Amino acid sequence: MSYSGTIIKINKDSLAEELGLGVGDMIISINGQQLIDIIDLSFAFAEEDISLLVEHKDGQQELIEFEKEYDEELGVEFESAVFDGIHHCGNNCCFCFVDQIAPNMRESLSVKDDDYRMSFLYGNFVTMTNMGKSDFERIRRLHLSPLYLSVHTTNAKLRSRMMNSKRAGEIENQLDILDSIDVQYHTQIVLCPDLNDGAELEKTIKDIGARIPNALSIAIVPVGLTKYREHCYKLTMYDKEGMSAVIAQVEKWQELFRKKIDNSFVYLSDEFYLTAEYPFPESCYYDGFPQLDNGIGLSRNFIDEWRIQQERDQGNQYGYERLLNITVVCGISAGKVFRPLLKNMNIDNLHVHILAVENEFFGKDITVTGLLTGQDILKALKKQEGDCDGVILPASALREGEDIFLDDWTLQKLKDEYKKEMKVAADADALYSLLTRWNHVKDIRENNLYTWQSNAAYTK
Repeated sequence: MSYSGTIIKINKDSLAEELGLGVGDMIISINGQQLIDIIDLSFAFAEEDISLLVEHKDGQQELIEFEKEYDEELGVEFESAVFDGIHHCGNNCCFCFVDQIAPNMRESLSVKDDDYRMSFLYGNFVTMTNMGKSDFERIRRLHLSPLYLSVHTTNAKLRSRMMNSKRAGEIENQLDILDSIDVQYHTQIVLCPDLNDGAELEKTIKDIGARIPNALSIAIVPVGLTKYREHCYKLTMYDKEGMSAVIAQVEKWQELFRKKIDNSFVYLSDEFYLTAEYPFPESCYYDGFPQLDNGIGLSRNFIDEWRIQQERDQGNQYGYERLLNITVVCGISAGKVFRPLLKNMNIDNLHVHILAVENEFFGKDITVTGLLTGQDILKALKKQEGDCDGVILPASALREGEDIFLDDWTLQKLKDEYKKEMKVAADADALYSLLTRWNHVKDIRENNLYTWQSNAAYTK
């Protein structure tokens, strides 16, 4: 069976443009090699003499032969990184966030992907329960490293029970295979009260730690529960005392690893420190933030970036000719981080209101900014007291590359409903720039790496 990658964008002045390729064209093969994903394409396109088989939008096929530089890229974007279809998750995890999505939402939100290729390419976490010998052989042959693995526990029986999958119990054997082919991996634990915490967490950290240097890190995130948990396994969330206990437990391991390998190795997501009302560790304890996109160290990184901006701006005088009232929208968790930082801003005629929005759509236990919806933001904006001249929205609440919230509200709809100027920021630098130069800076969304809060609740 042959597969093809459909082009959705041609980069300007690219090789693809020079070759006359267009949007809607499909790449079928390179030098006779069938392609199942952009990994295959990348390896095949490394050659200098290329025979490119293309099916144009009108259905006509064309073989294009040309020479290129070794590192010259085609310069296109594809409809999907995998041409043969995404590998789906066959588990039924007791903590799965996708099973807690509100009804009648867009279909893409209910897709359970579990594809090792997306793990290698984009850092998506995979369980490996749908992988066979050929998958591990391809990983070995192409050296697809590092991978991002949802481990949760190394207790085979417990993992099978938590994930409702017999194959989940093979985790140790699968890690053995990755170790034997010298593939490195970051790991994740979704921590559930009275299931995989306590003594089970001790065992899991110990087992994964024994696999250093192939094991690169452990991220621990607390289970997230929405109000749409019909027919789901009965779970509870950690309270302040429970979060504090986990922090104390993990700190012991961090100190042990720092003495052994000069690295914390195991990291807690921001929710633990926020709920427990603990200070965030200093940035050196995050060792370069290896799992930032998983909500590990986002707040510390934001605080550090904010302070760097303030230091750079020392001596600069900012101010506005008339009173400017700006509302900064965020989730409940991020509000705890923002308030002390913005309280110290001293800009003439600027009044900043932190609007920490309660998540009524998914449930008030969901406090991350990335899961805010357009309708909840509008309700909160209309309820806020005082004047508002403009609104700064978090980029993490919008679908990447698009102006659409999780509830399919568009940014334009929100603007039309609230009728105030709105701008979007993705990180501390962007937020600082908007507040200090409101009249001269537009949306700042180019850098989506350091978003205010991650969608860490989306875990397998």
